[in-house]
Amino acid sequence: MNADSQTKVVLITGGAKRVGASITRELHRQGASIMLHYHTSETEAIALQAELNQIRPNSAAITQCNLLETDCIPALVAATLQTFGRLDALVNNASSYYPTELGSIQLEQWEDLMGSNLKAPLFLSQAAADALQASGGCIVNITDMHIERPKKHYIVYSAAKAGLVSLTKSLAQELAPKVRVNAVAPGPVLWPDNNQEFDEQYRQQVINQTLLKRTGEPSDIAKAVKFLIYDAPFVTGHVLAVDGGRHLSI
Repeated sequence: MNADSQTKVVLITGGAKRVGASITRELHRQGASIMLHYHTSETEAIALQAELNQIRPNSAAITQCNLLETDCIPALVAATLQTFGRLDALVNNASSYYPTELGSIQLEQWEDLMGSNLKAPLFLSQAAADALQASGGCIVNITDMHIERPKKHYIVYSAAKAGLVSLTKSLAQELAPKVRVNAVAPGPVLWPDNNQEFDEQYRQQVINQTLLKRTGEPSDIAKAVKFLIYDAPFVTGHVLAVDGGRHLSI
């Protein structure tokens, strides 16, 4: 581990559980100090903060914000700077995910899915821009393998994630040359909680459509994020697919 990796400060949204927690642990293991954002997962956030601080004291802090209410977004960056003195990387991971069938889409669903997957990353990136310019830092957005081939009945989610890809490339242009902006497009690594659509038959179908004939692990996504933050100094505006090749076969 080099000295630079030991001093990085990372703000990650939705970092308390599932893939977000895996990203948080991976970056902390690399030596980063973590500002962990959560919305409703307070119990998980407190537990993960304690876990990380037991490993390395004062290396993790938590902050709460409903990202749909953009007024609280600048406070996430301010809390990070106040706690750790700098910001080296922003990981826009928080995301709502559920189906919206055409003919029954509600405005609240549109605002939730667009807000969490597109609006929040934009305004958080904007709020963090000055701090990232000062540190020569980077942004990593978490998109989805369905950005090129939308998932049926997930019209709003698919549109939001496709927009996040465009945002990634636009931010790469806007924030160059000091700030790099990239994205990771995960494939099947964790099945959604409490979603009956993803029964055993469907899961096997997904695996059969994946070139590597298996699902991935949350650690696969976490390691991709780590790579883009630590080991890709000449990469910007890129979307890294981590899906076992499924984007080539669906």
